[in-house]
Amino acid sequence: MSEFNLIHSDCLSALQDIPSQSVDLILTDPPYNLGLFMQNRDTNLKKMRDNFFGAADWDNLNYETWKQSLEKFFEQSARVIKIGGSMIVFMAIIKVESVISIAEKYGFYYKTTGIWHKLNPMPRNMNLHFVNSTESWIYFTYKKRTGTFNNDGAVIHDFVETSLTTGNEKKHGKHPTQKPVQLMKHFVNLLSNKGEVVLDPFMGSGSTGVAARLLERKFIGIEINKEYFEIAKNRIEEIK
Repeated sequence: MSEFNLIHSDCLSALQDIPSQSVDLILTDPPYNLGLFMQNRDTNLKKMRDNFFGAADWDNLNYETWKQSLEKFFEQSARVIKIGGSMIVFMAIIKVESVISIAEKYGFYYKTTGIWHKLNPMPRNMNLHFVNSTESWIYFTYKKRTGTFNNDGAVIHDFVETSLTTGNEKKHGKHPTQKPVQLMKHFVNLLSNKGEVVLDPFMGSGSTGVAARLLERKFIGIEINKEYFEIAKNRIEEIK
């Protein structure tokens, strides 16, 4: 394959066209299915952000429909990933158990759940309760209990700290749940090697692809939303 392949499509359809056992690392940030939940919460987030994810249609599935889509996602992921390949899935903490249960059905071995700590979170509801400054990520390997782990003998904690996405990373446009490139580079560097294939089936604005290209990996990105696909395309293509 070429250095990168960007696909504007529904990921469940596009995954079927990816060759079996061709991917080394799946690094992705699927919908958390919290839209309806957050809309009913006592939150002022909508007032603070003009692209609040809770107002996005893609995050408004009912729980059973969301679970069914995840089943199909993991089924296709199991087909395209290599034996011994790794997967990182970002997910809301309240959904972690559901994701692990589904993934294990398709041969993914659960390694650990870690935390991304945002050093400069949005201080919404700061006078009502704790500021939400964390998201979880789940680490799997496929049909093996170990995979690539480029720690060079260093102790790597399951607690990753970065700032939120910088303004420069949003110069091509904004995505409501955009992950910083620094965060994605952390996982790409640890869990894959130069020249290997990194896949993000929920590409969004392309942070995984930017990280993969900066670290000399090949990249496949899938995104259904045309606006976000164009943002990702512009970001990834400008990496030389």
